[in-house]
Amino acid sequence: MLDSLFEQFDSIVVLDTETTGIDCRTDEIIELAAGRFTQNADGSICEQEQMDEFLFLSEGRHLSQIIVNLTGITEEMIETQGTDKETAAKRFADMLGHGSTLIVAYNAQFDLCFLYFLLQKFGIASALKGVKMLDAMTVYKDRRPYPHKLCNAVEQYQLKTQNTHRAIDDARATVELMAAMEQEQNDLENYVNLFGFNPKYGVSGPRISSIHYVPQGYDRTQKLYEMTAAT
Repeated sequence: MLDSLFEQFDSIVVLDTETTGIDCRTDEIIELAAGRFTQNADGSICEQEQMDEFLFLSEGRHLSQIIVNLTGITEEMIETQGTDKETAAKRFADMLGHGSTLIVAYNAQFDLCFLYFLLQKFGIASALKGVKMLDAMTVYKDRRPYPHKLCNAVEQYQLKTQNTHRAIDDARATVELMAAMEQEQNDLENYVNLFGFNPKYGVSGPRISSIHYVPQGYDRTQKLYEMTAAT
C-alpha cells in the first residue's frame, strides 16, 4: 500500500490536531496526534511510532462550549492527562528525523500552520525544513463531489475508522483514506507539495513557502496536477 509514496520517502508521518479555534496565530493546539509509518518488504504498512497528546492550555485560556461539544475534549481532561507543549513539540519533531519524510494530513494547511507556530515557539521549526507535505483533502476533492469533510470521505470509501473529531481517530482515518484512494487510482505522488484551495475564500492562514497553491473549485474537469502541468 502507498507504494508510489514509499518509493520516494522512508517514512510517512500522518498528523491531526484539535485546537481552541481556527486562527493559528491566536488559538492553540489542545490535542496533537501523529503516527510514523514505514513499508515492510511485503508492501504492507507498519506503524513505527505513535503519539496522541493533550496539550496543556496556556494560562488564562479556556475552551469554548463549541469546541467541547465538537471534540468531546474538556478542560478537566487536559488538566489531568495533558502534556506540556515543549515536550510534545520535541517529540513530534523527533518523528521527522528518520530519513526522507512526508507529512500527510486531511486539510493539511490548517494542521501545518498550527504545527509551525507550536514548533516555532520552542525554536525547533527548522525540523520542518525540507519535509514534503501532502493534503489528503486536496486528493479527495479530485475524486468525489462536494461535500468534502473527512466524515464524507469516511462514508464514501466505507472506512473502518470513523471521523470522531479526536485527533488520533482522524489521523488513522486519513491513513485508511490514502490507501483506499491509491487503490482507486495510483497518482498520489502527484499531489506532494500541491495544495488546492477554495477560490471563493483563498488560502486559509499563512502560506507555506514550499507549497504550490492552486485554486480548486467544486466542479472538477481535470485533476489539479494536470491543470498545474498545463500552465
